Amino acid sequence: MDYDKFKKDLEEYRDWDNVNFKPKGIYFPGLDDFVNTKYGKSDAVNSPAHYTRGTQEAIEIIEEAIQDAPTPKEGMLQAQALKYLLRLWLKDDPKQDAEKARWYLNRLIDSL
Repeated sequence: MDYDKFKKDLEEYRDWDNVNFKPKGIYFPGLDDFVNTKYGKSDAVNSPAHYTRGTQEAIEIIEEAIQDAPTPKEGMLQAQALKYLLRLWLKDDPKQDAEKARWYLNRLIDSL
C-alpha cells in the first residue's frame, strides 16, 4: 500500500465527526471494531464483526477462492462452507457452524 495515501486516508478518517460514515474503498483492519466498541455502534449489514476479523474481510477471501469453480452451484457450496469455517471461532456456537460447513461440504463432494 502506498504510505502517503494511507496517511492521508487515516487523517481523513480521524477528522470525521460521524463514526457511522465510512467512505467506500477505505479499509483499516481493526479500526472499525475499535470505533464500534468505543462508541457502541455496529453495522450488522455492511461490516459485521464476525466477517471483518483479521486483515481481509471474509467476502474477499470467499470471492477469491470460488472464482475458478467449475459451476455456479459448486462455487456457492464452497462459498457457504468457507463462510462458516472463516467465522467459526467468532460466533456463539462453533460446533453448530462446523456442522453447517460440513453439510455444505458434503453437498459439494456429492456434486463432484
